Amino acid sequence: MNEIAQGVRELAEHHLKPRAAEIDARGEFPHDVRELFRAHDVFATVAPPEYGGLDGSLHTLTLVCEQIARCCANSGMLLGNQYLGAGPVLLFGTDEQKAEILPRLASGEWLCSFALTEPDAGSDAAALRTRATRTDGGWRLNGRKCFITEANVADVMTVFARTEEGITAFLVEGGWQVDKVEKKLGLRGSPTCSIVLDDVEVSRDAVIGRPGDGLKIALTSLNKGRIMTASLALGIAQGALEAAVAYARERKQFGKPIAEHQAVAILLADMETDAQAARALIGHAAREYDAGAAGIVKLSAATKLFATDMVNRVTNHAVQVLGGYGYIEDFPVERMLRDARIFAIFEGTNQIQRIVIARELTR
Repeated sequence: MNEIAQGVRELAEHHLKPRAAEIDARGEFPHDVRELFRAHDVFATVAPPEYGGLDGSLHTLTLVCEQIARCCANSGMLLGNQYLGAGPVLLFGTDEQKAEILPRLASGEWLCSFALTEPDAGSDAAALRTRATRTDGGWRLNGRKCFITEANVADVMTVFARTEEGITAFLVEGGWQVDKVEKKLGLRGSPTCSIVLDDVEVSRDAVIGRPGDGLKIALTSLNKGRIMTASLALGIAQGALEAAVAYARERKQFGKPIAEHQAVAILLADMETDAQAARALIGHAAREYDAGAAGIVKLSAATKLFATDMVNRVTNHAVQVLGGYGYIEDFPVERMLRDARIFAIFEGTNQIQRIVIARELTR
């Protein structure tokens, strides 16, 4: 763990862990966490130094995301979504776009969302229907998006829309309407929204990359984002493991702590092994990405697949270790189990990840 991640770990222990249950119970965006992140430069992990960020490495970001999600998954999503929203600009934006947007994201002045998914275009992103038509001064966007994280608090959004040239990525600074905020099983403090774009006007300079490059931009950004998502899953798993170990040391049955009963000890050992394996894979994938290594599409998919399947196993085991107490809200593993479930679905379902891995292996 580097110095940046160590500092965030201490911040999360003191400020986020005590808030996690309340954020979940209230089901509202934690504005205080945003201000905490701003005050301690946590958002600076999403950008390189030349744009007001820290070291700009994916490896550092994954270490930080793990430490935040270990204490509060909703707070982890706040940083993760900022990173995903910044990705298209960081990877494909012009110098002017980077200079305008990235410092505001790195400081937390602006929050950014990533608007790709639509009611009829989820795993099949190429089927999206949102359209952008040229105007005298730029473009006009019309359409609907769903499952957009933090759209109700975002200041800017990367929106993918269909143009004559093909799918195109746009930087949109407001103008969308929030149609619905979903009620969810988990991650209740990380709002998930449906939005409407009704004649939203943007300038010519709002295009990221070139018209028609949008699908490549989206998939390239997701290759990077999936490694980050895996680190959030690992953080939840680590938090669940620590809670289960602490309980197993204290809880006594048949005259001794349940940690000394082989059936429970085996569950704990499996949880630890899963978490360590995921941590090694995430670290390897992040370093390979930072080094510009080949084969990152396959490695990113494999990392997301393993870590997000893993977090569902580990949180399920944690509930089992706690028994009846694991099923009630007084203990954190109940919340962690609910938070974990979505990770095998978003950023590309784990069925899609398997298809990507097989395709990369055999083409």
